[in-house]
Amino acid sequence: MRVLVKKTLKEFWERYPDAELYLVNWYNIVLKANWENPNQVIKTFPSADIIGNNRIVFNICHNKYRLIIVFRYKKQMAFVRFIGTHKEYDRITNVKNI
Repeated sequence: MRVLVKKTLKEFWERYPDAELYLVNWYNIVLKANWENPNQVIKTFPSADIIGNNRIVFNICHNKYRLIIVFRYKKQMAFVRFIGTHKEYDRITNVKNI
């Protein structure tokens, strides 16, 4: 699966170095994945949550940070829609459309 855009992840871990190991690991797992539906993603990442509209939120660094990804399973693409602190995530009013 292709991840768009790794640069966003890298910029985040440069700001929050404790997230780097988690994000690099997440990225490497997703690159090798060939998921066809959200349930397969959750099977790989049990702490993630399906939030609707092809979006899944991942807990990064023991839920200190949150990562929202939009998946296009047929195209095998994952789009970074949000990465931030849990507090920043809590301020999002409509996660299904971010």
